[in-house]
Order: sequence, then structure tokens, then C-alpha cells
Amino acid sequence: MEINKIKFIEAINTDGFYLAKNILDEKYILKARKELTEAIAKEDEYHKREDHIDHGMVLLCCKYGGVFIEILDNMNVIEPFHWLMGEGCILYSQTSTSMPPYSGNYSSRIHVDSPRIIPGYLSTFMALILLDDFTQENGATWFLPNSHNSYEQPSSDFFYTNAKRLVAPAGSVFFWNPRIWHSGGRNETALWRHAMTIVMCRPYMKQRLDIPRALEGMDLSNLSDLAKQKLGFYAQVPANYDEYYQPIEKRKFRQKIE
Repeated sequence: MEINKIKFIEAINTDGFYLAKNILDEKYILKARKELTEAIAKEDEYHKREDHIDHGMVLLCCKYGGVFIEILDNMNVIEPFHWLMGEGCILYSQTSTSMPPYSGNYSSRIHVDSPRIIPGYLSTFMALILLDDFTQENGATWFLPNSHNSYEQPSSDFFYTNAKRLVAPAGSVFFWNPRIWHSGGRNETALWRHAMTIVMCRPYMKQRLDIPRALEGMDLSNLSDLAKQKLGFYAQVPANYDEYYQPIEKRKFRQKIE
């Protein structure tokens, strides 16, 4: 599905969100669910338990390579970020938001994902990538349209009376302003419900984790220039004079500021 740029920007400015269906094909979805399940197991190994507070959340998906880096080359996902934040935007975070059977998760509360409002300016923007169908039964996200300019958290009664549910098929991408008030639902089925979030920030901002440093030791030789840029390899702070005075094409910071 090709996203209409004008309609997309208008929807984000007005409602704070845009749902794009049929962005990812079945082959990618199947592969992503498999690799995400494996990554969740490895995160549990790190915590040495399955009942930790972030069970089901992979803190830094790209740490596991594969489909998580592949998505950064998908222009159907990446280009809408460019429309809003310019081509220099980089990955702030890339996490899973998978909901275990018969449970909610860390998102099951009314909240926003960004603490600040800068009128007329997006410091961050995000996409929720659906790897399973989102249904009311498996915990489809609640979100309050046009709430991205509100500083005050809505009451529970107001929120659940006026919020919408993100009911959409696997392969959809839900683009939204991180200031929208939202809440994860509760999965009342016997199956996991998988999804992944991508949050982009301006290149002069700090990432949630220092991603280039977190990926040290990985074989990055096959990464595209776009993927390296999105991961933040061209938005690093020079550590010394030698790094600062490198030719432009070799500098650690060579982003366009927009």
C-alpha cells in the first residue's frame, strides 16, 4: 500500500495518528514473529526469570539483527518519518510490545510516550508495527484521537468512553504522535500477540541506548547506508580532535539538521 503524503501529514497534524494497512507482506511477518519469539526468550535469559516486569518486551530489537534491521530499509515504513522529521532522523528506540496470553503488559495503563510538547515541532515520532492481527480479544491498543496537544492526563472514565481501539490486521503500521494518550488492552486469548515499535528522534538528540555502542561485535558489513544512518552511526559525538577533523565522509557526525 502506498501512503498518500498529503493525507498522512494532515491526519498526523489533526488527529495525531495514521493507520496504514498492508505495509508488510506475509513472508516478513512470519519471519518477524519467529525472530521476535527467539529474542523474547533471550531477554528472559538475561533477566534469569520469565516473571520480570518487562516480560515480552525486547528492549533493543536491532541488537538481534535480522528482520529488526531489515525493517529500517523498508521505505514504506521509513519515508513517513522523513516527511515529518527530515531524512536526518535516527532511531531513538526499537522495542517489542508483545502481549502474553491471558495478560496485559507494561503498556496497560493510560499514558503518553513522550514527556514534552513543543508546539509545531516533533522531537520524536513513532510507528507501531503489527505482527499479529490486533483484536479486542487479544488486547488491541486504546488511543484517544486528537489528544496529542493535551498536557493533562484524561480521567479513566473520559478516556475509555472516548478512546478508539486499534483493531487492524497483521502487516499494518500505526503511525502516531508519542503525545497521544493511549493504553494497551488485555490479551484474553491463549496466544501471544506480537508487535514492534520504532521511535525516531532528531539526530542531535540522545538515543534511549547508545545503539552504535550496543551493536559492537556484530557483523555490520552488509548494512545499507540508510540502515547505518538510522541506527545512529552517523550521529555520534566525536571523542577527540582526530575524529572531529576527519573528512566529512568519515566523520561520526554527518547528519542534516532539519
